[in-house]
Amino acid sequence: MTELFIAFGAGLISFLSPCVLPLIPGYISYISGTTYSELSETKVKVYPLIFFTLGFSIVFILFGAAATFIGKLFLNYSNELRIIAGLVILIFSFHILGFLNLKIFNYEKRFQVSNNNSFFGPILLGMAFGFGWTPCIGPILGSILVLATTEESLSKGIILLTFYSLGLAIPFVISGLLIQKFINVSKKLKSKMKLIVNISGYLLLVTGILILTNQLQALGFYLIEYFPILQKLG
Repeated sequence: MTELFIAFGAGLISFLSPCVLPLIPGYISYISGTTYSELSETKVKVYPLIFFTLGFSIVFILFGAAATFIGKLFLNYSNELRIIAGLVILIFSFHILGFLNLKIFNYEKRFQVSNNNSFFGPILLGMAFGFGWTPCIGPILGSILVLATTEESLSKGIILLTFYSLGLAIPFVISGLLIQKFINVSKKLKSKMKLIVNISGYLLLVTGILILTNQLQALGFYLIEYFPILQKLG
């Protein structure tokens, strides 16, 4: 249960990251077939937005399945794998906080996908987003993928990345339906971007420490004890 909350929160943080949030209006404009200036006057259809999120969700879930599969190959070394996972997540958090500079995460690769009125266009564009912007959101996504390697079964790894994808997809769809409000809010968030980045870095830092010290499950039991409603969701 704790892992699912972490994965969903990581998806939300990815949405708010500097390489995703400023590009949302452009994506919505492209997906809906309108110009940026027309967004405030045009009602964006919901189905292209959903198909777009389905596209990048497919990519991330496949990543998660692959990570869990690799983790299962080293099942006899689960304790060592947990320690490595914790260390890797700590390294990712140091990068986000600026203590390290991992150049592999300082670029993005964009793919041009021709748009059309069918559902294939938004799905392909979403898949291109999943592949092309992975380096940019890599420290956050990578942390969840590393966490997926510690899962006991393939289905749990898939569910973990499904929650990550939902954390990224839900605000994307909502922002498309409320695009004018989103543009106004995103302008205000630009001044808070450093704070958002720092919060995400420290959250990853705490997660890495919990995994490294084998206390992540203990946190889950603590939350269930003080919030019994979570037991029904588990």
